[in-house]
Amino acid sequence: MVTKAVANSMLFLRIVALAASVVTVTLLVTYKVKFDDGTKLSFRDFNSYWYELVVAAIGGAYCIVQLPFAIYYAVHQKRLIRNGSLPDFDFFGDKVICVLLATGVGVGFAVSLEFKMFFDGIFDSVGTAKNDATRSAYDKFFDRVIVASAILLVACLSMIIVSVISSINRSQSKGVFS
Repeated sequence: MVTKAVANSMLFLRIVALAASVVTVTLLVTYKVKFDDGTKLSFRDFNSYWYELVVAAIGGAYCIVQLPFAIYYAVHQKRLIRNGSLPDFDFFGDKVICVLLATGVGVGFAVSLEFKMFFDGIFDSVGTAKNDATRSAYDKFFDRVIVASAILLVACLSMIIVSVISSINRSQSKGVFS
């Protein structure tokens, strides 16, 4: 049995993770850069950003699945399913989602920073001015993905805290594997 504050905290953190995942997906999907020659650049052009998008969607879907259980737990301070398997599902599911979100954050940051430095090097080597439209478009695109990755980091941190709390809750319950 946990306190009402702990149950409410878990609910709040799951909502934060869901919101951050949705915002990340929205930022990645809606932003496209169009260059002067008519070509376009979007997340679809990079496999890494597809991965980040899928990870954010999986994290959001997991939070949606967990939300009714978390709401019930916060309101009644007892599990909706009382056979001991729900703490195990929370424990293992939260761990998997934490790791998945962390890899999505890492991929988003790493690829964006690498490509940003790569294109800056190319633009500098050919003498392109900092305020050139093409250079600015690339910078804005990668900055937007860095922001999306930072928001996904919020989801990851929320799920890490939830994971720690679910670990404590699991150790206090019998569970299936105990």
